[in-house]
Amino acid sequence: MQDRGTFTSPFLRPRCLSAAAPAGKAKLTHPGKAILAGGIAGGIEICITFPTEYVKTQLQLDEKANPPKYRGIGDCVKQTVQGHGIKGLYRGLSSLLYGSIPKSAVRFGVFEFLSNHAKDESGRLDSTRGLLCGLGAGVMEAVVVVCPMETVKVKFIHDQTSANPKYRGFYHGVREIIRQQGLRGTYQGLTATVLKQGSNQAIRFYVMTSLKNWYKGDDPNKAINPLVTGTFGAIAGAASVFGNTPLDVIKTRMQGLEAHKYKSTLDCAVKILRNEGVAAFYKGTVPRLGRVCLDVAIVFIIYEEVVKVLNKVWKTD
Repeated sequence: MQDRGTFTSPFLRPRCLSAAAPAGKAKLTHPGKAILAGGIAGGIEICITFPTEYVKTQLQLDEKANPPKYRGIGDCVKQTVQGHGIKGLYRGLSSLLYGSIPKSAVRFGVFEFLSNHAKDESGRLDSTRGLLCGLGAGVMEAVVVVCPMETVKVKFIHDQTSANPKYRGFYHGVREIIRQQGLRGTYQGLTATVLKQGSNQAIRFYVMTSLKNWYKGDDPNKAINPLVTGTFGAIAGAASVFGNTPLDVIKTRMQGLEAHKYKSTLDCAVKILRNEGVAAFYKGTVPRLGRVCLDVAIVFIIYEEVVKVLNKVWKTD
């Protein structure tokens, strides 16, 4: 039997907790449940919020030097609907949907895996560790899913603005990109994507962890109402928007059809600053703010509710 004074690695504690979660100690979420719940949440969320993502991307690609094609959010929506109908706002949805499910699955699966090993004896995750676990989850989703998914999505949307669109659908577009540019063609802007996703999830999970710890107080198993979860999610989403929109702009430029203009992520940032000024780094902030707040709120609500259901039918303790 282990002496009370014997040191126990924090990375071994979760195994003991999950084997027998005493009353008063927070229950851990099995990574398998997190992957399934995350995938479901990601799929539903993107179907709801895609039009705002489309508008945001169009405005970011609308460089001043062209000159600008759109006068604002409303004009972008108006021109798109007039030229392509309502379905024009969903151009590129398939590529994002195919990636959104595994993206969210990887994000929550990795976060729960890391956080299960980072929680203290009571099952509580402090804010700093929440930030680090979020960073790890963001980097992993960027490399495995987000970079190739976002590259295809941006090329699809950018392709629609050309006089003669060449992509007829998801599989045709991916096939053409790989045929012309190789697998590297689906990994344009990897550095910017890793920076963006890593900082994104670090900020979001830091805020969510801080707010949840504040709300639960001394009771780690205190239930959180879905509306409260949604509110916390929206706050976390807003924080991430203001924290890394410049990285999002650079990532979008690096993945567009004119990515060849930039030698690297740094070169892209320098050219944007030199040619368009600081304000260019915040193009698309308003539509992105609306989308991300709704996005994060929806994802966290659905994720938490699906986990509750899975806990009833999938026993892992």
